[in-house]
Amino acid sequence: MRPKANQSHKLKLLLVFLFAALILIFIVRSTLTSSQEHQTSEEARSARCSGACNKLPRSLAQALIHYSTSVITPQQTLKEIAVSSRVLGKKSPCNFLVFGLGHDSLMWSSLNYGGRTVFLEEDEAWIKQIKRRFPMLESYHVKYDSKVNQADNLIEVGKGPECTAIGDPRYSMCQLALKGLPAEIYETSWDLIMVDAPTGYYDEAPGRMTAIYTAGMMARNRKQGGETDVFVHDVNREIEDKFSKAFLCEGYMKKQEGRLRHFVIPSYRDGLESESNRPFCP
Repeated sequence: MRPKANQSHKLKLLLVFLFAALILIFIVRSTLTSSQEHQTSEEARSARCSGACNKLPRSLAQALIHYSTSVITPQQTLKEIAVSSRVLGKKSPCNFLVFGLGHDSLMWSSLNYGGRTVFLEEDEAWIKQIKRRFPMLESYHVKYDSKVNQADNLIEVGKGPECTAIGDPRYSMCQLALKGLPAEIYETSWDLIMVDAPTGYYDEAPGRMTAIYTAGMMARNRKQGGETDVFVHDVNREIEDKFSKAFLCEGYMKKQEGRLRHFVIPSYRDGLESESNRPFCP
């Protein structure tokens, strides 16, 4: 999730374009709102808006300035970002959960303007560093107990009935379930979830096995019904490839672009079919 300084100029232009589009949408919405409220008296309008109705939100302005001037661009490619941003364009403002925190976090938060975007990060020092630069971002520290070298064992563990039973990850008996997150993370119905952390690139590093499994379980356990779009980055790596197919299910996969996979997972609590009769994967 952390950025590289040698990304292409095209990616930087895309980011500027995306924020310019957000600004245009904001202006159009503000204009339409003003037209619809034309019948309201000028005094009432002044009291309600206090001169800020047509003002660009500070968060969007800061994001535009940051990505226009920064030499650091997100780790995902232009085409990979486009997959997620298209879904955000349809669903925002919405609830968006991201495993990972980096310089691209401001981009995701801004693309979900008006919604709630939450970041989960393993490195407390990195959280403090990012918060100093972008204090408006909502982030929480998460501890991962599993390591990359445990992946083979954990994928077998994940086939057991305690891991395929649908429920709140906090109370799961499955070794793959993340249990130490803030309560509101489990209690929120997430519309989008992106797994781009933890580190996961050497044997002793925290792997993404539990993040991928928990993302899938949160989607299935969604209380309000509907579907959750889940994205997994770095699927060129063995763990991300195998665990996303096993626990997010190939039958739910909608698209792969480069190193990014997009899954759409339905709620198993929609009342259409008994949870006990519904297969973990279609």
